[in-house]
Amino acid sequence: MLNPPNGRGKGILERIARRVMKERGFLPDFSRTALNELEKIQQVDRGAESPRKDLRQLLWASIDNDDSLDLDQLTVAETLSDKTVKILVAVADVDALVRKNSAIDEHARQNTTSVYTAAKTFPMLPEKLSTDLTSLNYHEDRPAIVVEMVISDAGEMHGSDIYRALVHNQAKLVYNSVGAWLEGKGPMPEAVAVVPGLAENLRIQDRVAQRLKARRHEHGALDLQTLEARPVFAGEEIQDLRVDERNRAKEIIEDFMIAANGVTARFLHGKKVPSLRRMVRSPKRWGRIVEIATQHNFQLPAEPDSRALASFLIAQKAGDPLRFPDLSLSVIKLLGPGEYVVESPEEAVPGHFGLAVKDYTHSTAPNRRFPDLITQRILKAALAGSPTSYSWEELVGLARHCTEKEDDANKVERLVAKSAAAMLLASRIGDQFDAICTGAADKGTWVRIFHPPTEGRLLYGYEGVDVGSRLKVQLIHTDIEKGFIDFKKVRSDL
Repeated sequence: MLNPPNGRGKGILERIARRVMKERGFLPDFSRTALNELEKIQQVDRGAESPRKDLRQLLWASIDNDDSLDLDQLTVAETLSDKTVKILVAVADVDALVRKNSAIDEHARQNTTSVYTAAKTFPMLPEKLSTDLTSLNYHEDRPAIVVEMVISDAGEMHGSDIYRALVHNQAKLVYNSVGAWLEGKGPMPEAVAVVPGLAENLRIQDRVAQRLKARRHEHGALDLQTLEARPVFAGEEIQDLRVDERNRAKEIIEDFMIAANGVTARFLHGKKVPSLRRMVRSPKRWGRIVEIATQHNFQLPAEPDSRALASFLIAQKAGDPLRFPDLSLSVIKLLGPGEYVVESPEEAVPGHFGLAVKDYTHSTAPNRRFPDLITQRILKAALAGSPTSYSWEELVGLARHCTEKEDDANKVERLVAKSAAAMLLASRIGDQFDAICTGAADKGTWVRIFHPPTEGRLLYGYEGVDVGSRLKVQLIHTDIEKGFIDFKKVRSDL
């Protein structure tokens, strides 16, 4: 095994990421043809694009991670006279510069997503586009697709519209600082304070997002919370794995995007054009979910029921918030992965089990996800009354390909994350950790330890261990190149 002098080099992780991406059929780098094409792309010709509305005067703001440069969406709220609130979501018009079947589009079509690894982000689109020309950047005018939604006090959708518009980002905001402020745990961010009226606008958005969330939960949306850990580097050395916490700012974006995706799906269905839908079918291992609920003195029905599962999760989050992320992770594993399917205008597809929404498509992150760019092209054609950009057969093939590549991207990201964790744990062979089982199948049993929060394989003592089981494990082996972190069971039923 090749190790850097201190075993913690970021360069090693990037090399591993490139190797694994190629093994999974990804293109880590853009072709010379795509780069030549990129050099010729200039700012979008607004005369050719001619957005229908000029909404640059509104208090648009982006909220994203502190290191995000590819800004896909802006949001703003407007209180109406009947006490409803108009929420507007602006989505970057990536199609304005990334033309179908261009070399850049072919790269995006192959990868289908940006790949976020511990060492490096491999963007779906060249950074000149995704972080500049097609990004809704601070103090820049940009063409966008705007989804307009009128929301009642009860979180009900009273009306919606979709159109093209020109927008202007008034503030680039960060999840953690905005979330802390909204929750009363931190000061108002300076980027909020310097824009007159923005603070009140964000508080309105927060109230509406919480209403939308409550409404979805009434219909069986699952309140799932996992421990997503990101590596912390000091120069080239990995120092720790830090968990990304949920907060109210993230929920603004999450709930508005779910609502906007629903509006988009219903709009396309109404226009009678085929479209890509995102769905989680009936859970793969509902029986095991029932068993876990029984262990927590909660009775679930024998057949999958999202409302009953939502009630169980709400009760567990209230009763044991510290262990709730572990329960969530178990449920997520047992629900199984989502997939892309094509909806015919004549035949509706099943809804998204985990979100408790029937109409759901990916449309709000076209800089980062190819299905969103596909949907944007279909949407723009529908708005213009033009023929759809993709044939039925093409969409069916793309749905299958996007599902496969999303799974591949998750595997790449997980493996590089495990390589980073293996670097961190290399000096702790023999140490014991509290753990929870996150996967159990014929091909192996996996457990997650709590700090540093990472997953590894249970090589010894896995008999009788199933998803959700709690146990004490001992670290017995790490391999940075392969991303292996191996444990043996010391005891169970913690």
